[in-house]
Amino acid sequence: MKNIENIDISATARLFSAKVLQELSRYGGSPLLARLLRESGLAEQLLPTETLEKCFQIAFRALRRKAHRHEYIYKSAITNKVLLGTHSLQTASMITEFRVGDCKADVVILNGTGTVYEIKSERDTLTRLERQIGAYMNVFATVNVIVGENHTDHVLDMTPPEIGVMELSSKHRISTIRTGENKPERTRADTIFESINLHEAQIILRNLLIDVPEVPNTRLYDACRELFIQIPGSVAHTQMVSTLKHTRKLTALSELVNELPSCLYSAALTSKIRRQDHSRLISTMGLSISDALEWA
Repeated sequence: MKNIENIDISATARLFSAKVLQELSRYGGSPLLARLLRESGLAEQLLPTETLEKCFQIAFRALRRKAHRHEYIYKSAITNKVLLGTHSLQTASMITEFRVGDCKADVVILNGTGTVYEIKSERDTLTRLERQIGAYMNVFATVNVIVGENHTDHVLDMTPPEIGVMELSSKHRISTIRTGENKPERTRADTIFESINLHEAQIILRNLLIDVPEVPNTRLYDACRELFIQIPGSVAHTQMVSTLKHTRKLTALSELVNELPSCLYSAALTSKIRRQDHSRLISTMGLSISDALEWA
């Protein structure tokens, strides 16, 4: 490796995108990855004989630099240290970019409760944070903001005491500055209904012994919503957690994750990779940079 300073961060971050991993897993090669190797500058910085595994590790190291830590670094820290460190794929599930109203929650972990992690990296502003927090409180029992050190004091001041504040250190460690309170009773059934899909809402209704209306498909959404919004918020939240842990479970990816470098855990768990393609993705990690550049 010559000079990590010369790497383009935007192109480097895209190496960890779902598109790259899906191409690698389905076809054993990725034209997008080949292009990004050149755009990022990694192709010039790495020896042609370096493996793709080493390439991803070096790219991850570049994204970790405090001057421009990318959002993926925060997602990776939550994946590795919370989902896989505190919990496991057998007991918990993780969803990224989970829509809540007109907001998208960065990371949601479903275990015994529903916990959301809103990321505010060194590169982010806090202009939307209050609106995001307000939306998440209606859906998740525990709300956390995970920040770079430059945001800690401001986030503590601008968020309610029940909101957790966590900090990602320069050594890639998560520390809890203020513990988020678990309050499922403040959640709202109507907002939960709008955040999950109709199939999941129907499962919840049936679990609560509420008959799903037999109406034309054009009226089914409104009919289910009318019943769903009558459920107490805390009950709807509990049912949401148990249902989404099943409908969006990650246990099938356990073996895949164990065979990949840790910097790819978060990407692999959120890229919708088919089981039959796992071995192909794993094998690409041993290919060389010169092999990868030919995919273009």
